[in-house]
Amino acid sequence: MGCLKNILRAVVLTLAVIGFMSLGGKELVAGLINNYIHPSHDTLLERAQKVGDFSHINDEFEIEKAAGIMGYNAVVAEHKASGQKMFVVESGDKTIITAEDIKSPDVEEKLKKAISKVKYQAIAVDDLRVTKHGTMHSYGKEVPFVKFEARVKKLPIGDVGGIISVAQTKDGEPRILISANEKSKYSQLISDEFFRKIK
Repeated sequence: MGCLKNILRAVVLTLAVIGFMSLGGKELVAGLINNYIHPSHDTLLERAQKVGDFSHINDEFEIEKAAGIMGYNAVVAEHKASGQKMFVVESGDKTIITAEDIKSPDVEEKLKKAISKVKYQAIAVDDLRVTKHGTMHSYGKEVPFVKFEARVKKLPIGDVGGIISVAQTKDGEPRILISANEKSKYSQLISDEFFRKIK
């Protein structure tokens, strides 16, 4: 009797699945999976709101990811023409680096220590050198940054150039701002344009 009950359940379940698929279920499931893997621009902006207001970013830039990365909320964007990458990271309670660290004379050592805290197995940074201190505008305020050069292992590009900065939201929460490209292609104008638009 129990065996017959199991066979009837299997038949009913099979018929239900066939019915679901014939009524467009396959397309529905495929659409849900595709939206999760390749979310729309509006979905990305919605997710990015945890980190900042990216709605004023112009069409030169594309937000690629807005998700948890290595235990942090982060937004990854790209300048379409140059391939320059921008990262905005909300570190939460885990302080990685502060605006005071960026302004300090021993910022290079502090950056090396921060990198060692956030080791990402797919990327290894060597020979990090700070080449310049400066300021830019982001989150509605003037924020300090340092320009750096480094050698990156385990990626097709070797030498990179870019900036690291720390900004504060209206609520006083820190955001780490990073922009990087191949050393010869890095543009501070692109970084300024992108980060200035974040509120």
